[in-house]
Parts: sequence; structure tokens; C-alpha cells
Amino acid sequence: MSYYNFSAEENSAAEDEHFMRLALQEAQKAYDLKEIPIGAIVVCKGKIVGRGHNLTEQLNDVTAHAEMQAFTAASQTLGGKYLKDCTLYVTIEPCVMCAGASYWTQIGKLVYGAPEPKRGFTTKSNQLLHPKTVLKSGVLAQECGALMTKFFADKRG
Repeated sequence: MSYYNFSAEENSAAEDEHFMRLALQEAQKAYDLKEIPIGAIVVCKGKIVGRGHNLTEQLNDVTAHAEMQAFTAASQTLGGKYLKDCTLYVTIEPCVMCAGASYWTQIGKLVYGAPEPKRGFTTKSNQLLHPKTVLKSGVLAQECGALMTKFFADKRG
């Protein structure tokens, strides 16, 4: 039997990739619905407490972003509006609205895959997250970005 002694950083990176892959599965659901393919997962103490994908077309609601769906599900699961002990995994950098919502939830950590150079919150301000929120970007960025690229190429072609 082999034992592996991963550092906390290596373990954290593996965990981030694992949950980002689950967020990518949510993004694929959006893609299959002809929605912009963004997926989100909220994890608390190693357990998924919320998940979501874009539903703006299905619900005819411009606020029905993946992050908003995941925040609502997590709050319902946990029975409270604050997500201090949780991590949000989202395939694409959140927009200003979703970054603002993450501020109000007081999310403990926000991990995103690919940057969004046109509408991502960091293009406007790095001060939109709660001061205690830890931000990590670039997790599976290639895969996350590729699904978006494919979606928009399919729309044009």
C-alpha cells in the first residue's frame, strides 16, 4: 500500500480541479440548453451545497446567471444567506453583478477558470469582493474557455 504525503497546497489544487470539473459539467448543461455555457458549484466543508448553470434564456431573466443559481441553492441547503465557510467554483470569471452578489454572501473563497476580458468583474474593479474573500483564478482555464469558444463558434456558424 502506498501513502502519499501531499502538501496542503497540492491537496488544495487537486480539490480545486475536482470541483471545477463538476462546475464544467454544469456549464455543459447550459450549453446543451443553448445557454451561455457557464457553470457554478458552491462547496462547504468538502460537500456540494449548491450548483447552477446559466438559465437566462430558459427563465427569460437576465439575472439567472450560474453563480446566482448556485448561491440561491446553497443558501437554501444551508438555511442561511451567508456563505462564509464556502467556496464558489465558476467556470468563467464572474460579471460585476455576480461578484457583487458574492460580496453580499460573504463567500469565503471564489475560484474561477477562464478570465472574461469583456465583462469580467476584474475589468471594472478588484474591490467588488468581500474583503475576506480569497480569490483564485485560472483553474482549468483552457477547458473552461474552450467550451465558451465552441459555443460562440457554433452560434456564428
